[in-house]
Amino acid sequence: MDDRYRQACLSAMGIVRYVRRGRLPGDMTTELAETSPEPVQESPRQHESKPAAAANVEPAVDSWQQLKSRVKNCTACELHVARTQTVFGVGDEHAELMVIGEAPGAEEDRQGEPFVGAAGQLLNAMLLAVGLRREQVYIANIVKCRPPGNRNPSKTEAAACRRYLDRQIELIQPRVILSVGAVSAHNLLLSDESVGRLRLRPHQYGKYNIPLLVTYHPAYLLRSPAEKAKVWQDLQKLVQLMR
Repeated sequence: MDDRYRQACLSAMGIVRYVRRGRLPGDMTTELAETSPEPVQESPRQHESKPAAAANVEPAVDSWQQLKSRVKNCTACELHVARTQTVFGVGDEHAELMVIGEAPGAEEDRQGEPFVGAAGQLLNAMLLAVGLRREQVYIANIVKCRPPGNRNPSKTEAAACRRYLDRQIELIQPRVILSVGAVSAHNLLLSDESVGRLRLRPHQYGKYNIPLLVTYHPAYLLRSPAEKAKVWQDLQKLVQLMR
């Protein structure tokens, strides 16, 4: 990636690339690295060597098209009552990285795509800062329908959607999962610890033990920009995992 382009992405995140003497404002004491990590290199995927996961899911759901149709017509929880449309997910269906957020908001409900507002723009900048374009990853949420008033989805609602998300993960077989936000982390890891604690430890997800990294949600960063430096540290860990 061109150096000026990378710097523009870092600037969009509010990250200062060169920090030699000063420290971050407030209580933050970790200096940012003087250089950005090398971009993640795309590698050919050997799809034929993946374990056959379909046998462990509902037999009727054996393709992307069938799964999309099932989600589109789902009435498993009350969230379907007020939705404009479902928000299935978007991106490379053979991606090395899968990003899992919380729940669709108003704009996502209108467009049928996750992370399309201001938080989505920041997520795009976060990915670009480590050499990944939005279309190179796969982005989904814990639930496929917008909770009324943009509230957090309930445990019952998340549980009703879980089989769809797990099937997406099995079809994609990502190398790494990036969990953004508390709702995502709590449901994926079955934990009630804070994101601040969960992001400091390595995790694995599912029967394939996929490495999972927890970080703050872009919407939270828009409200708390001082935390962007911590997310930059998390993204550097992400690059290491993907290598």
